[in-house]
Formats: sequence, structure tokens, C-alpha cells
Amino acid sequence: MFFKNLTLFRFPTSIDFSEVDTLLPQVILKPVGALEMTSRGFISPFGREEKLQFSHRLGDALWLTVGGEDKILPSVVVNDLLARKLEEIEEKEGRKPGGRERKRLKDDLLHELLPRAFVKSSRTDALLDLQHGYVAVDTSSRKTGENVMSDIRGMLGSFPAMPLNAEVAPRAILTAWIAGEPLPEGLSLGEECEMKDPAEGGAVVKCQHQELRCDEIDKHLDAGKQVTKLALIFEDNLSFVLGEDLIVRKLKFLDGALDQLEHIDEDGRRAELDARFALQSGEIRRLFLLLEQAFKLSKADS
Repeated sequence: MFFKNLTLFRFPTSIDFSEVDTLLPQVILKPVGALEMTSRGFISPFGREEKLQFSHRLGDALWLTVGGEDKILPSVVVNDLLARKLEEIEEKEGRKPGGRERKRLKDDLLHELLPRAFVKSSRTDALLDLQHGYVAVDTSSRKTGENVMSDIRGMLGSFPAMPLNAEVAPRAILTAWIAGEPLPEGLSLGEECEMKDPAEGGAVVKCQHQELRCDEIDKHLDAGKQVTKLALIFEDNLSFVLGEDLIVRKLKFLDGALDQLEHIDEDGRRAELDARFALQSGEIRRLFLLLEQAFKLSKADS
């Protein structure tokens, strides 16, 4: 259940979430229709088999999950069948169908194939911190994160969530850290980075499994390259790669965090998920507050 990526958004803490459990059953995921390509809606964080509880909350941490069903219908299959259909018409009638007829034939093929297409299921988890006004979506895709914000907005009627806005350039901060400037307390360098020449079309250097405070890195910095992605470790609890877009990728919960789960006495899958959610929401909150201070993140309008 642990998130692997964090795309973060801010929202006003004045938003009322008290009616979430009443609203969610109205916007749950419905099976994709025979002639539909996709369907989206909320599902239970505990799995699709759960039909009564469509959210989970511990204190100020709210867990929502958006599910999806998408038909798998490769365009190459449709285009191949369409080409055969066009060849048949040309052979039988001695003419080439025009653009309008080609479109109609393609639409007919889609209607014929859609009911038989395979369906791919998906889920995207989101953690809302109601006290500090941020959403962490388990994705590295800004578009997927925006889609989740749209789903929440559709449920609530209004949800003015915005991507993070840093008052200082993230690239400058990341570059300063790798150049030897002090990192925030509890934060240390990992062994991965990406550096770019700021000139358009400039060189890109990617380092992995590398000591980042070394002469080789310093030479790239002296040549004017700037850091766009940087691996970091937060205490002994989290490791991740932070991009200049402020998206957290490759998030891993380390032994320092996981050791806390050993003290949980309750049995059962639900109790385990509760414990993991409490741990995850607490660690992500601590990380967010650190990033908020380091990059001077703007607050959403109240």
C-alpha cells in the first residue's frame, strides 16, 4: 500500500470534507459499458470488493482512491481491419471510399470490436492532509494527478487544488545542495542525480550509484550544469528522487520507518492497512513540511 511516487497539490484548509462519505457513493466507479472506451470513479481504498466504505480517515489524513476501467483496443488492429474492408470495397465495387465513408466504416468497426475488447483495471491513491492543505497522489505523472484533482472536484462541487508553487527556483536549491551547501536537518544526499546544461539542447548527465560529493560532479558544476533530479534520504525513514518539478519519484520506506510496524499488536488485514496508512501519512507529512520550508512553498488561498 505504500506510495511509490508523490505528485503534490495544495488546497485551502477551509474546505469542508464532512460530507465526503455521503457524496462518494454517488460517484463510484461503474463498469465500463459495452460501447465505452473508459470509465472512472471512486473505489474503496481497501479494494474493489469493499462495497460499503469508499474512503478511510485517520485524524486529519484522508485516503481516497480513484479506479478506472479501460478497453484495450490497439489502433493497429482497427487500422488493419479497416484496410481489409477498404480493399474488399475496391475489389468488389471498383472504387476507393472517400474520407467520410472511411470514417463511418471505422466507427462501425469500433462498435463491433468494443464489446469484445479486454478491460484493464487501474487505481490511483491519494492522501489528503486536511490540516496542512495538501494532496499527495501516488503517481509521477502530472496529468494523472490533475485527473484525480478533477475527480475530487466533481465529487465536492468545488476543489481549488493547485500544483506546488515554490518561491525559490527548485533547480537552484538542488544544485546548491549537491555543490556542498548545507541540507535541511535530517536530509542527506543519495547516490543518483541528473544534471543539465541550461542552454537549449545542452548536455544531460545522469549519475547512478555514485558518490555525489566528488571531483567528477564538481567538474560538471564548474561547467555550468544544473541539477534537475536529486536522490535524497530523509533520516533513516525515506529515500526518494526529487525533481525540479517537485515531484517525488522512487519513494521507498526504509527500515527506520518500517521498524515502527513491528510494534503493532493487532491482527488482520484491515488492522495492518490502518497501521501502514498511519505510518505513511505521518512520514509524508514530515517530508512535506520539510519541502515546504526548504523551497518556500506558497500556501493555497484560504
